[in-house]
Amino acid sequence: MPDFPLVDTHLHLWDLGRLRYAWLPSVPALNRNHLMEDYRRACGPVAVAKMVFVQCECDPAQSQQEADWVAEIARTEPRIRGIVAQAPLELGDAVEPALAALAANPLVKGVRRLLQEEKDDAFCLRPDFVRGVRRLSRHGLSFDICIFHRQLASAIELVRQCPDVSFILDHIGKPGIKAGLLEPWRAQLRELAALPNIWCKISGVATEADHAAWTPADLRPYLDHAIACFGFDRVMFGGDWPVSTLAGDYPRWVATLDDVLRGCTPDERHRLYVRNAEAFYRV
Repeated sequence: MPDFPLVDTHLHLWDLGRLRYAWLPSVPALNRNHLMEDYRRACGPVAVAKMVFVQCECDPAQSQQEADWVAEIARTEPRIRGIVAQAPLELGDAVEPALAALAANPLVKGVRRLLQEEKDDAFCLRPDFVRGVRRLSRHGLSFDICIFHRQLASAIELVRQCPDVSFILDHIGKPGIKAGLLEPWRAQLRELAALPNIWCKISGVATEADHAAWTPADLRPYLDHAIACFGFDRVMFGGDWPVSTLAGDYPRWVATLDDVLRGCTPDERHRLYVRNAEAFYRV
């Protein structure tokens, strides 16, 4: 385990009594409240100094309410230093009022409009969506890309078309670990990492493996490749709690990643676990 407190760049929280989440009934293991006190217990021996909350696919009409709710939690849990909020970027220029309202909250550092469930793998290249993403730079907001590996080609083109926006790829692009697939994810990740305005979140990896039977050896080729592509200046740690609990507990994920980092310098480990997150999300 790291011998210093981490920055967790990917924390989910939800309260079923406050907001609506249409997707949760289809995942019974997660279909209950997951609140700050639950996260504190889940971390176990892992010390977390700062956290970034990432939107949880509540009803789109409640996006602003979700951000306001998390800001309210942050008043009593000051380790929450950032929010990645939900916004309907597919509205193009018409998304401006929603972005302005979100950006008025100093905790909002970025936006995520979930792409992984879109049936059209090129959804993110629709002209209105690209225009919506480009508007983020006006507010100093980044964009979290959450996709499955089959959508990587479109994500590469989106990042190319929005050079003034800072992007981060969630969950190393969700490669097909359970099926043992490396290509074309491996080549496409290298192509994506060649673009200067994108970083990579080392998170959610075990969830793409066999939930019940994965081993560190299953994850290692994917983790090694992601870190090699982006380098220690553009990778950062994410816990992806509580979605990550589908494939294991929080300390197990940290221990697995830390084993991959054995042989790295103390400076490289500290960049991945702390400093890059602080710089990217301005926390």
